[in-house]
Amino acid sequence: MSPLFKCLTAAATATLMLSIAGDASAKSKRAQPIPSQETVKGPATVPQQIFATKGVQPLTPEQEQTLKPRDSFKECETCPEMVVVPAGSFTMGTPADEPYRLKGEDPQHRVTIARPFAVGRFTISFDDWDACLADGGCGGEKGNEREFGRGRMPAHGINFEATKAYLAWLSRKVGRTYRLPSESEREYFTRAGTTTPFWFGKTISAQNANYDATNNYPGGPYGVASKAPKPVDSYLPNKFGLYQVNGNAEEWTEDCYNKRYNEDTPTDGSPWLEGDCSRRMVRGGGWFGAALTQRSGYRNDMNVLSGASFRVVRTLNVP
Repeated sequence: MSPLFKCLTAAATATLMLSIAGDASAKSKRAQPIPSQETVKGPATVPQQIFATKGVQPLTPEQEQTLKPRDSFKECETCPEMVVVPAGSFTMGTPADEPYRLKGEDPQHRVTIARPFAVGRFTISFDDWDACLADGGCGGEKGNEREFGRGRMPAHGINFEATKAYLAWLSRKVGRTYRLPSESEREYFTRAGTTTPFWFGKTISAQNANYDATNNYPGGPYGVASKAPKPVDSYLPNKFGLYQVNGNAEEWTEDCYNKRYNEDTPTDGSPWLEGDCSRRMVRGGGWFGAALTQRSGYRNDMNVLSGASFRVVRTLNVP
């Protein structure tokens, strides 16, 4: 074989190999799916924070209009931090097959909350409460910290009238209306889009909330009884960014006591102001409650003269 023939053969072979490789590469590229518009996501939007840096700085109408879910604001230095909760619908109450379901949690019904609203990121703490006292508000009611201390502990031992006095003080101070949540709003922002017994799943452990863990819930472990409440920023927040909506403190709602839901139960998120208004509905279970009382759909009621804790809500002028 002549040198020239060998050279031509090698060149042809190389050309063939390059062609095969190029074709394989093209097929490989064509085999990769083209992302659809639905799967292409930009960077996650960071929630905005609008915090007063000095004195009282209520949101302007323009700022309020820009608020989106998970945005947060404080309208004065000593005001509670508020988080924007989205509008939406949910099924209130508990299904018949939920373990330890109690009478009064039925019948299930659909509730639609048409507009976003703001909710206190935390239960009102003694720091929040003491700011009201220092400003001459809250009727001089000090609450009952017992041996647990004040500071970031949940303000406890606050009766319904004193709770309303705090809301009146805060509303006057800021020039905006702060209020208690309705019972349906309370269940809505506790569930945060979930349908399981707890926002964090089908069962509960002492890693999830502060409660009497000697009483377990089906599928969950036994633990030890909680000895005291914990600071309001303990544990992880739920999907709406709210802390300790299960456990640690029972919280007042605006609703009067009704034994169970019926045809008069509001379905638009408004409070139910019929029934026995010498008693009001409370939610949250508390640090001393058993596992079943920590469920998102669990209901309890208390005399308005009794002591509990609370969380504040602010209606928003947003689209």
